Amino acid sequence: MLDFVQQLVSGVALGCVYGLIALGFVLVYKATEVVNFAQGDLMMLGGFFAFTFIGMMGLNYWIGFAGAVAAMALFGMLAERIVVRPILGYPQFSIIMATIGLGYFLRSVAGMIWGTDDFKIETPFSQGVLRIGSLVLAHDKLSVIAATVILCALLWLFFNKTTLGTAMRASSENMLAAYYMGIPVKRVVSIVWAISAAVATCAGVLLAPITFIHSNVGLVLGLKAFPAAVLGGFGSIPGAVVGGVLIGVIESMAGFYLAEGWKDVAPYLVLLAVLLLKPEGLFGLHARKKV
Repeated sequence: MLDFVQQLVSGVALGCVYGLIALGFVLVYKATEVVNFAQGDLMMLGGFFAFTFIGMMGLNYWIGFAGAVAAMALFGMLAERIVVRPILGYPQFSIIMATIGLGYFLRSVAGMIWGTDDFKIETPFSQGVLRIGSLVLAHDKLSVIAATVILCALLWLFFNKTTLGTAMRASSENMLAAYYMGIPVKRVVSIVWAISAAVATCAGVLLAPITFIHSNVGLVLGLKAFPAAVLGGFGSIPGAVVGGVLIGVIESMAGFYLAEGWKDVAPYLVLLAVLLLKPEGLFGLHARKKV
């Protein structure tokens, strides 16, 4: 039973990281109907920024964290302005290839600047443990779960209780109607990309105590986060987080209880099973009509 609880907490913590990356997929898709396949690499770059500020420059953890989030928010706006905006309105395939190319570019640049070694960020939660009888839970994993809950609550308040959040929701529902109502749609889309990059950076920094940061980590985790977004219902913000947690828990349990090799396969088998029964995902609102 203790092993089960520890694996469950580990799976939820890793799933929270998947969920935050998936949340970036969903935010961009809801605002622009663009699938940003560079989302995982934005997480990787944010992790490297945090490592630079905290590990190399010696800044306080919280200051370095905030600096990385701010830097990546600006980078997200810049990426949208340079890479995506000029080809909006063109076939989706063109935009998808542009974001894939952006991902390759970011991985190459990260390799040239920081090298191909693995890096780890020391956090205030790296060494502590919580003991409940014989159960031992690491503070770093609990901090990831707590931070994800807080971040999701802040995003919910932002999107539902602020004027800018309402404008973003209006733009995601009908961009043309929002434009005619006086909403600066282009600026809103840029802010959505900034929020998406900032959330990805939070995922990268929270991931640091659990695993290492390297130039290809974004590709690996992006391939886990995208199915998480699909599982939750692509376009559903709560679904992205729930889907990520489910993927993380299934992966953790499969790696502990099943034979070697099942860890990477089991989440995709569950994804296929769910989509066969509920093609729109767990939280999808609009199912495609059968022909």
